[in-house]
Amino acid sequence: MRVLIQRSKNSSVTINDKINGSINYGYVLLVGFTRNDNTTIIDKVIKKIVNLRIFEDENGKMNKSIIDVNGEILSISQFTLYADLSSGNRPSFINALSFNEASKLYDYFNNKLRENNIKVETGIFGSDMKVSILNDGPVTIMIDSDNL
Repeated sequence: MRVLIQRSKNSSVTINDKINGSINYGYVLLVGFTRNDNTTIIDKVIKKIVNLRIFEDENGKMNKSIIDVNGEILSISQFTLYADLSSGNRPSFINALSFNEASKLYDYFNNKLRENNIKVETGIFGSDMKVSILNDGPVTIMIDSDNL
């Protein structure tokens, strides 16, 4: 599992010219799944996301979590995080989890985030989405479950 975290001032996702989800201060999460991902892995990633201290405290140090700042999350499914560029110039997505399996894990992921009393907005899995992000900092961090 890979999650690209972007600290955001405000962000939204538009599908078919209609805003499907929007947040104020918080995270935009681009979320991808691969073979062997499961709920145990997701639970570990969720724990890291909600406890990650990348919001500034009163001294300007990154010392606060999304929970500490009452932040919100815009979660976007992103199978392209598993692009394989090892051969040629056209990416292969053979390492991305199948649509049906990834969709179930994505739903589980978002529901588990909500259990932490965090507002979570989403796109629609598998849709053509236009994501607007006002990256704060900018602060962008990649979580790869293989490294946890």
